[in-house]
Amino acid sequence: MDFSFTDEQELLRTTVGKFLADRYDLERSRAAAKTGAGWQPNIWRAFADDLGILGATLPESTGGLGGGPIELMIITEALGHALVIEPFVETVVLAGGLLQRAGGPQAEALLTRIAAGDAVVAVAVEEPASAGTWHDVTTTARRDGDHWVLDGAKIAVSSGPLASHLLVTARTSGAQRDTIGISLFLLDLDQTSVAMEPLRTIDDRRAADLTFDGLRLSADALLGAEGRAWPALEQTADEATAAIVSEAVGCLRRVLADTVDYTKQRQQFGQPISSFQVLQHRMVDMYLEVEQAVAAQYLAIMKLGAEPAERARAVSAAKATVARAARFVGQSAVQTHGAMGMTEELALGHYFKRLTAIEYQFGSRDRHLARYAGLTAVG
Repeated sequence: MDFSFTDEQELLRTTVGKFLADRYDLERSRAAAKTGAGWQPNIWRAFADDLGILGATLPESTGGLGGGPIELMIITEALGHALVIEPFVETVVLAGGLLQRAGGPQAEALLTRIAAGDAVVAVAVEEPASAGTWHDVTTTARRDGDHWVLDGAKIAVSSGPLASHLLVTARTSGAQRDTIGISLFLLDLDQTSVAMEPLRTIDDRRAADLTFDGLRLSADALLGAEGRAWPALEQTADEATAAIVSEAVGCLRRVLADTVDYTKQRQQFGQPISSFQVLQHRMVDMYLEVEQAVAAQYLAIMKLGAEPAERARAVSAAKATVARAARFVGQSAVQTHGAMGMTEELALGHYFKRLTAIEYQFGSRDRHLARYAGLTAVG
């Protein structure tokens, strides 16, 4: 299989990489994450105006560039390498994918705002008892005249405190774990007040727990066909999982490079520790894990357009592979650096936290191994 990029894709990779190297300062982003707004709105604006990456994978009809999985991979790997905290995957990949599949005037208008950098959209799917299973939905929406009434709770909504809009799953029919009966609703937070409890995740990103207690929504808050949101949710979740697999590869490349450089500079017994055979073996093991993650990344990206079972197998295989690599490479890097590996001053500690979060985001390694096994079972 040919993994070479076109001239346009190479230009995209070079342009995004140069922008992040020149303008994305890790110290400033950490300050924004820990003590500020949780992100850098000026950077988000630059992503739209200067780079155009917020619309790179969105339809041309909404102001996007109509890019595909390869463009998504290039962008998210670069964002991971720079440890970008702005909600690209949440808004562009997850929300953007759901909006495209839902269709309709409201979805089209919001996609246009996303591409222009004017909207941040969070997706609320996880529930207190769902354990990450997106079709385990107890939040309900019922009709009341010309309105919908929403009741229930969502947890750990990534980028919730930053969002201008929410996409919320709710059950309009069916039993708790049925895939039929799940609907998707759009909430404009400038017009709708939602009970929100902000929180900060282990990797210094912003999330929120949400409570809906008789929240009244207009009839047009429903996106797509009533009770038929599951196929779009399943496909978009795979796309978002592939995106964070690519983000993880960017992180892993940086962690490996920083660790190799450190072993060349750190001296013990009058010589660089990179000359010690045991550490050379460890570097080789880390390199192999990174290369396996890269191969898994390509597999997932290339299969995003395949039929559902094939796509799901590739994405779950990639997520399980990357989860293992994230743990091994991250822990090995911290161990090699010693106690300083987890300090706030060293970039490695921040990358380690992000890799730890990615290990579980959109499903743990165990869950994806089980999914893969179920999709490959005979009979």
